[in-house]
Amino acid sequence: MESITLYFREGSSDKVYQATIEPKDGGHVVKFAYGRRGSTLSTGTKTPTPVPYDQAKAVYDKLVKEKQAKGYTPGEDGTPYQHTEKASLATDIHCQLLNPITAEEAEYYLNHLEFVAQEKHDGRRLILRKQGEIVTGINRQGLITALPQTLTAGMRNYPGDITLDGEAIGDTFHAFDLLALGRSDWKDKPYLERLHRLLNVLSSFQHPNIRCVDTAYQTQEKRELFGILKAQGKEGVVFKHVDALYTAGRPSSGGPQLKYKFYESASFIVEKVNAKRSVSLQLKKDNALVPAGNVTIPPNQQIPAPGQIVECLYLYAFPESGCIYQPTYSGPREDLTADDCAVDQLKYKPA
Repeated sequence: MESITLYFREGSSDKVYQATIEPKDGGHVVKFAYGRRGSTLSTGTKTPTPVPYDQAKAVYDKLVKEKQAKGYTPGEDGTPYQHTEKASLATDIHCQLLNPITAEEAEYYLNHLEFVAQEKHDGRRLILRKQGEIVTGINRQGLITALPQTLTAGMRNYPGDITLDGEAIGDTFHAFDLLALGRSDWKDKPYLERLHRLLNVLSSFQHPNIRCVDTAYQTQEKRELFGILKAQGKEGVVFKHVDALYTAGRPSSGGPQLKYKFYESASFIVEKVNAKRSVSLQLKKDNALVPAGNVTIPPNQQIPAPGQIVECLYLYAFPESGCIYQPTYSGPREDLTADDCAVDQLKYKPA
């Protein structure tokens, strides 16, 4: 039997993941277990039926590699990326991640005066850190990443050390948090204090490609922002508690910072069933069927058969390919026909 135990510790998260190859009925199976350290672990298998050892080993190696790419490591201290090829790129900074909320929950936060609202930008999560003359980009996994020269130059215009959190879209960085200033760590200060200090700092030096996100404070302001972003086809809105501290990682549920995405809905024809509980989708265009992407079927849902009509949520479709982005399977639509599954249902990504 071959096995490994991996650990991950970040913020309030302290997780364990186990993988094993075990003999069964003349073949081998790959089993896994995961959960919070010290708790009862959830279990499962990557090979529902026994397979030859070489095939099981390939599945096992891929599984371990995927977990290590997410920061799991063999060391019990759970330091992300230790003992891996990414160790030299690892930093001591990790992003605060947000849990999604429903439309009904978004309505609550629009009215809650202790939460501000901001646009959820459709870009690449990025932390910018300046130490002396060295400017470093850090991705959402806490790894050093390449930066556009424009952002490097903009950060160097600030006279001291600083660390910003935000979203990068092309050469533009949309800053929404201040993590450090000079020798002071700001992550343990209330969010509203960090935000106001961020506004003051960005007004003090030249940074043509670094912008502070717009923030709505009062209920009417938040509703207006919500309506504008939805009408413009933006990705969504973020709600942040004014007293929230900056805590790395994602809470198991809820949290002081939350996101709501403006999902669209459309009906599709299932073209074929793929591996790993995924199906390919099609839509009608003129008198032909065109691809519309893939969607994963949740474990509690039955996998639809080719030709079946299904409903999916998505953020938008790409005009070049017609494929939908970030799809979520809603379920079968027995009340519709293939004629209802036309491409004109789609809402495309704004230019």
